[in-house]
Amino acid sequence: MTTYYCMIDLKPNANALAFANAAQNWFDSLKAAGKIENWHLQRRKLHLAGPGFGDFMIALELRDMAQLDLAFGHLGERVEGANRAYDLMHGMIEMLEVGLYRSFPDEIQAERLALI
Repeated sequence: MTTYYCMIDLKPNANALAFANAAQNWFDSLKAAGKIENWHLQRRKLHLAGPGFGDFMIALELRDMAQLDLAFGHLGERVEGANRAYDLMHGMIEMLEVGLYRSFPDEIQAERLALI
């Protein structure tokens, strides 16, 4: 399993509930289309987080890197309702930091393969 994390701060005039609704519309459409396995939206609690952590965190769960490529490619497909949700969500974001993680230890054991 591969997880793509997005740390997000909204623009000062953005509404958090409107952002959550737009994110739900966008990521639910990705899930329905089989582009992602699942997703989660979380908000920082009591402002407890270190530097680099945004007010919001979105985690996208993916089978593999190929599925991540499908998710990115979905933007180019111009699916009317889904892309409107993406544009609404993206328009509210001021700062975005991303990270790509995998389960560990994993079946492939990439670290062992890297030594060969």
